[in-house]
Amino acid sequence: MATNDSASLGGAPRRSRPRRWGAVILVLVAALSAGWWWQQRPVPVVTVTARVQPLVRTLQFTGRLETPARVDLGSTITGRVASVRVDEGDAVRPGAALVELEADEARAAVQQARANAQQARASLRVAEREVRRVRELVASRFYSESRLDEALRAVEVARAQQLAADAAVASAQARLDQTVIRAPSSGRILLRQVEAGQIVQAGKALLTLGVDGPLEILASVDERFLGELQPGQAAWVRADARPDERLAAQLRKVAPAVDADKGAIEVTFRLEGQAPQTLREDMTVSIEVRTAERARALTLPLQAVRAAGDGAADAGVVLQIDGGRVVERAVQLGLRSLEHVEVRSGLADGAVVLLDPQVAVGTRVQARAGATAAPAGLTRDNAGGAMTQGFGR
Repeated sequence: MATNDSASLGGAPRRSRPRRWGAVILVLVAALSAGWWWQQRPVPVVTVTARVQPLVRTLQFTGRLETPARVDLGSTITGRVASVRVDEGDAVRPGAALVELEADEARAAVQQARANAQQARASLRVAEREVRRVRELVASRFYSESRLDEALRAVEVARAQQLAADAAVASAQARLDQTVIRAPSSGRILLRQVEAGQIVQAGKALLTLGVDGPLEILASVDERFLGELQPGQAAWVRADARPDERLAAQLRKVAPAVDADKGAIEVTFRLEGQAPQTLREDMTVSIEVRTAERARALTLPLQAVRAAGDGAADAGVVLQIDGGRVVERAVQLGLRSLEHVEVRSGLADGAVVLLDPQVAVGTRVQARAGATAAPAGLTRDNAGGAMTQGFGR
C-alpha cells in the first residue's frame, strides 16, 4: 500500500514537465515571429516629386543709403558768426548763403581798395595825356627826345600802380566774400555745428552737405557670396521706414578687397530713376539681388539631395523606391538656392524621390499617403543669418 501511494503521488509531477516546456517554446516562437515581422514592416516615408519650373536665386541683406558725396563746409578765415541761414535737413541750391560772418572790417577794406584803385586810374590817365602832349612838342622841336622817355616811364609807373591797386581791390573783395559760406552745389544739409555769435577758426567744419545726385546704397556682404555678385545685376530696395515702397536698383561696384576682420566685402548699388523724398541719408534699407535664374529647371528641395561620395559640387545622390525598397540614383546638379536645387541629369520630370536622403539603402518603405513638399517656383535666399555668422568671425 505504501508503494502504491508513493507511485501515485510522484507520477503527476513527472507528466506536467513537457507541457510547461511546450508553452515556453510557443511564447519564444511568437516573440521571434513578432520581432521578425516588426523588422520587415515597411517604414513610412515622405516623398516629393521633381517638377520643371522657373527657378530664380536671389540674395537678401541690409545696407544704408548714402549720397554720391558729402562735403564739409567751413570758413577760410577766423571771425564771429553773424547769422546761420540753414538748419539740418534744409535743401539748398548752388551759391546759396549758408553762414555769414561779421564783415564790417572787410567791407571797409574793399571800399578803401576801390578808392585807391580809382586814384591809380586817374594818375594813369594824367600820365597818358602827358605822353601825348610831349610827343607833339618833341615833333615841334620844343622838347628833346629825353623828355619823351621820361613821360613814357611815368606812364609805365602809373600803369603798374593801377594794376597793384586793382589787385588790392580783388584781394579785399575775396576776403569779403569769405565772410559768407555758400553752397558749392545743390544738396541737403546733413549736419550743423555752428550758431550765431560763435567765433570760428579757419578750416573748422561748420556744416555737412549731402550733394544731390543718384542715391547709392552701401552694403557689406559675407565673402562666401562673392562669386554670386557681379556689376550690372538687378536689385530691389525697400526702406525699413517704408516697407511698402519697392524701388529698382542696380549693382554698380564690388570692392576689390575683402575686410579681413569681418570676412565681408563692400558692394555699391545705385537707385534707378528719381528717389522718393521719403529716403534720407544713412537710412537702413533691405536689398534683394537677383543672382541667377532658369526659365525652366527640374527642381527638388535641397533637403532631398545628398552629397556624392567624391565631394564634387555638381554631383549628388537621391533616393527612390523600387519594388518597395530604397535605391540610390546619382544626379548632376546645377543652380542652387538655400531651399532648392536644379537637377540637370539623372531624373525625369515627375520622378518621385524621398524627402529624407539619409534612409538606408535596401530599407522596405511605404510612401506616406498625401505627403507633398513645397513647390520650387521662385525661390529666395535669405542670406541674413549666414552673413551674421560670417561677420562675427
